[in-house]
Amino acid sequence: MITTKSKTVATILGVTAITLSTITTSLQAQAPMVDPAAVKILERMTDSLGGLKKFSVHTQTTYEDELDSGQRVDYDVSASVQINRPDKLHSNRTGELVSQEFYYDGKTLSLFNRNEKVYATNPAPASLDEMFDYAREELDLIIPASDLVYSYAFSLLTENITSAIVVGKADINGITCDHLAFSRPDVDFQLWVESNRQALPCKYVVTDTTTPGRVSISTVMGDWKIDPATDDDQFKFIEPDDTNEIDFMPLN
Repeated sequence: MITTKSKTVATILGVTAITLSTITTSLQAQAPMVDPAAVKILERMTDSLGGLKKFSVHTQTTYEDELDSGQRVDYDVSASVQINRPDKLHSNRTGELVSQEFYYDGKTLSLFNRNEKVYATNPAPASLDEMFDYAREELDLIIPASDLVYSYAFSLLTENITSAIVVGKADINGITCDHLAFSRPDVDFQLWVESNRQALPCKYVVTDTTTPGRVSISTVMGDWKIDPATDDDQFKFIEPDDTNEIDFMPLN
């Protein structure tokens, strides 16, 4: 269900590569194939996030792509997301690929494209879990980092894993995090989890290992708000004047 610098710069990059190689070799030598410590931190994160009934978060997602020439390009999308379990979501997304609002109120799923002044609306299943599946399987809509929001996120993320390691400590936007790396058939993923009691995710990277360029989708999360004041109306889409309804179009 789980996508030539100067000589000085070249020297710095060379030293960095050697350092990273040394760290990687050390990890491979020391860490078991599936480290229980990595799995435990992942479980603590999914329990923490899964226990939140209402929350909002800001995300910055980078989509990697590979051109026919072999050159890689990145596209960035910024989003503010509000979730009320078990059946409400609102997301406002802006970036190079999209300028859209996404609404789900437990009955209807809607996308509004502000620039083109068009919207699409479909009946939707009655829970976030079912809506994520429906959006992906029926509408070809991929919602970045939605894997982390499922009610059964831990079992979803650990299904068929072949490797799990604690890479080390890292700083993401001023927050100390545990950096985890996992592998499963066709997919590698990394998580940076707050080292504090909240154990919320700070960054999530999913890499498609079946593509020659091993392209990834990387999402940085921050500005978490727990139990914010919300109104059910903010999850319902009301079409603005001077807009047109069209058939539902996939984001990807």
